[in-house]
Amino acid sequence: MKADLHSYLKGGRDSLLWKLDGLGEYDIRRPLTPTATNLLGLVKHSAAMEILYFGVVFGRRFEQELPWLGDGAEPNADLWASADETRDEIVRLYRRAMAHADATIEALALDQVGRVPWWGESAVTLHHVLVHVIAETQRHAGHADIVRDLIDGAAGLLSSNDNLPPVDESWWLEYRQRVEPAALDASTRSN
Repeated sequence: MKADLHSYLKGGRDSLLWKLDGLGEYDIRRPLTPTATNLLGLVKHSAAMEILYFGVVFGRRFEQELPWLGDGAEPNADLWASADETRDEIVRLYRRAMAHADATIEALALDQVGRVPWWGESAVTLHHVLVHVIAETQRHAGHADIVRDLIDGAAGLLSSNDNLPPVDESWWLEYRQRVEPAALDASTRSN
C-alpha cells in the first residue's frame, strides 16, 4: 500500500515539474489568475509543503531554513518567486524536499504518528499525511495544467503521456466553439 501511495505522489510531482519545461522566466512566474497563481510559485509551495508535512510533522529536520515559512513571513510568500530566486534554485529545493520526504516515507511505517502544529497539534499517521500531500500535489498539478494551458496551450498529464485525445489544434477550436454556445444557451434557460 505504501508503494502505491508513494507512486501517486511521485506522479503528481513529475506532472508539476513538467509544466515548467520549455518556458521562459516570465511565463513560469507570471500570475494568471486573480489570486496570482503561477507555475514557479506552485513548485515553491509544493517544496514547502513536503518539507513541512514529511519533516516538521515527524520531527525530521530539513537541512535549510526557509524564510518564507518562518514566523512573520508575508502571507503567500511560498506561492511566488522573487526576481532574485532562480528557477534552478527552486527546482533544486523541490528535488531536495522530495528526497527528504522520500526518506521519511521509506523510514516510517504508515501507522507512525506525527503532530501537525498548524492543525492545533493534531496527531496524524504517515498514511494520513501521505494521502493529504498526494491530494495537495495533484491539486496543484491541476492548477499548473490550467496555467500552462493559458500560457501556450500545452496541457495534459505528463510529457510522455498527455492523456488528451489525439486531435489537432483545429479540432480544439471547433470543440471550444461548440462548448461556448452551449454555456450561453444554458445560461438563458436558467433565468
